[in-house]
Amino acid sequence: MRVHICAVGRLRNGPEKDLVDDYLTRFDRTGRALGLGPVQVVEVDARKGGGMAAEAALLEKALPNGAVVCVLDERGAVETSPKFAKRLAGWRDDGAGDLAFVIGGADGIDPDLQGKARHAMSFGKMVWPHMLVRVMLSEQLYRAASILSGSPYHRE
Repeated sequence: MRVHICAVGRLRNGPEKDLVDDYLTRFDRTGRALGLGPVQVVEVDARKGGGMAAEAALLEKALPNGAVVCVLDERGAVETSPKFAKRLAGWRDDGAGDLAFVIGGADGIDPDLQGKARHAMSFGKMVWPHMLVRVMLSEQLYRAASILSGSPYHRE
């Protein structure tokens, strides 16, 4: 199952990008044997004055046809890492060829795009900057692959 991270805004060179690149490389390596990956990051420009609707149009163009869509939203489900790993494995086992995680801009994700998502998840009740959400999502993808492979990276 190919994984796509579709996000508003560009992640510039720096520590956050280094972390994202590292975790996604680890995920690709660990996930390959599990039928997970590779990961493709698609960044769309935030539209000045266009708001959420304009961002949603760009994000929708970035989504692969037939992809399972999961939006990251502060009102989404808060899950444990093992439950997230099980969810990924379930989508893969149900035959999903593509899984797209959507990270919105400063104002969030347009309600119409949210309505097309199969799942909404949150990294807690706090609002996080999009660059940190990418880091956390990348790490959780790697952690999920590690859990599914039986690696000791995740300890309960």
